[in-house]
Amino acid sequence: MSGTTTAAARCRRETGVGANRWVVLVVLCVSLLLVALDATVLHVAVPAVTEDLKPGAIELLWIVDVYPLVCASLLILFGTLGDRVGRRRVLLLGYALFGVASGIAAFSGNAQLLIGARALLGVGGAMIMPATLSILRQVFPDRRERALAIGIWSAVAAVGAAVGPLLGGFLLEHFWWGSVFLVNIPLMIISLPVGRLLLPESRGERDGPWDVAGALMAAAGLFGIVLGVKRLGGGEAPFSPFTLAPLLLGGVLTAAFVRRQRRRAHPLVDLRMFARPAFSTSIGCIVLAMLALVGLELIAAQYLQLVLGLSPLQTGLRLLPLTVAAMAAGLAGAKLLRRFGPRAMVCFGFCLTAAAVVTLTAMGGNDNTGLLLFGFVLLGFGLETTLFGAYESMLSEAPQAQSGGAAAIGETSYQLGAGLGIALLGSVMNAAYAPGLSSVPGVGAADSAAAGHSLGEAYQVADKLGGTTGGALRQAARDSFVHGLHVTLLVSAGLLLLGAVMALRLPRVMDCGAPATDSAPAANPAPAGTGRGTDPVPGPTGIPAPRDVAETPVSA
Repeated sequence: MSGTTTAAARCRRETGVGANRWVVLVVLCVSLLLVALDATVLHVAVPAVTEDLKPGAIELLWIVDVYPLVCASLLILFGTLGDRVGRRRVLLLGYALFGVASGIAAFSGNAQLLIGARALLGVGGAMIMPATLSILRQVFPDRRERALAIGIWSAVAAVGAAVGPLLGGFLLEHFWWGSVFLVNIPLMIISLPVGRLLLPESRGERDGPWDVAGALMAAAGLFGIVLGVKRLGGGEAPFSPFTLAPLLLGGVLTAAFVRRQRRRAHPLVDLRMFARPAFSTSIGCIVLAMLALVGLELIAAQYLQLVLGLSPLQTGLRLLPLTVAAMAAGLAGAKLLRRFGPRAMVCFGFCLTAAAVVTLTAMGGNDNTGLLLFGFVLLGFGLETTLFGAYESMLSEAPQAQSGGAAAIGETSYQLGAGLGIALLGSVMNAAYAPGLSSVPGVGAADSAAAGHSLGEAYQVADKLGGTTGGALRQAARDSFVHGLHVTLLVSAGLLLLGAVMALRLPRVMDCGAPATDSAPAANPAPAGTGRGTDPVPGPTGIPAPRDVAETPVSA
């Protein structure tokens, strides 16, 4: 047996995992499934929530957005806290908070209480998500086994993204909207005792005090950046005070956080990780992949509903092949990574995804089921291949003692890339869509401007005008939307090819040597398993849930 295998076996014994590591993987997959479900299950319930609670426009926006906003801003705080006080401890607290917040959300009697409950869910999600990947990092010291574990885990993420809207639709047909939150509670009731029994405690470096001020600075900075990016993605003016102020404040606080970490003897996040080409390149690939694709997926959902006239359920079913292909890529990822290495795998994933995007430019005003099926399958497989290779390289490159912070950085990059993608591609879509509606015969300037906001609003204006004028506006809007979609697809393909070039900095081969060790103890073993939450798993977890098309703006 090779020295690599012997070292991996010795590391497994030292962390107290042994044969239980695959059972630990099941527990961590359940954690991931919970977070993935909650990220998408609410979207189908928005119309029912609106009818029952009568929230204002701003309140409705916060009901939907406060969960990812709070979660993204607290990832580094709780990721590094887990490294300090124990990853299992933070994970189990996240379980408990998630269950309590779900109960409050299910029985909220007004919009304000629901917003508060969703914010608590975001706190719980931030405690759970970074912990999972860092636990995988410890439980699977053999990189070959870890790659297989990440592949299984990412397949579960794809399942959660796809099942969320379908489960939400089923519950809404038989129960009230609060039932979409109650589904979390049985999972939490099971996960808490099982996690306490099976997951071993682990910690990273404990030298020096935990940087409380730095953690709060990072949280506030990320909150401002993510809020500003979300407002840009929602079509707000870039120089609006409510967009510019959080972006500037967030940028200043984040820069101050980086400067503070570089000066501290025991930093909250070891920024020297970014000096490692494999780590920094992996982070860049994650950002670029999400930048190119999340906004595109949202626009594709609008195309299916507004141009082709499919129902939300039919839209979800059309997007299902993308998820199935992503699951297949996740399960095959470990074998692909061993055979081809990180550089070729991530580069191939980017190129395959770019080819899928270019293929989809053949979409027009009429339904072409075969083309969509082929394009979505390529898209799902290519995207998951890219993210799998990038996440695995990032996690393997990070020191074990810093795995919580590394996982939090990866998840934050995922969230920021997704938000920036919505803002950038939404802006590209608007720039290509709106001019086509400025000169429709018989349509006034005010109506043209209103129709230029989104395709759904254009249909409303067309219905109000009626007659041949309304018909002409409707047809012009559909044609302009398809044109804008083609332009957006080409921009996405360019970003993906840029990612393929960036991936050339990744290692050529998968280094399966003995796991990296740190100067500080990497783990503090406890009974059995490993503990800690993880990041949003490589996979198309950002697939948009089908929504009421009248509420979906072009720029969203």
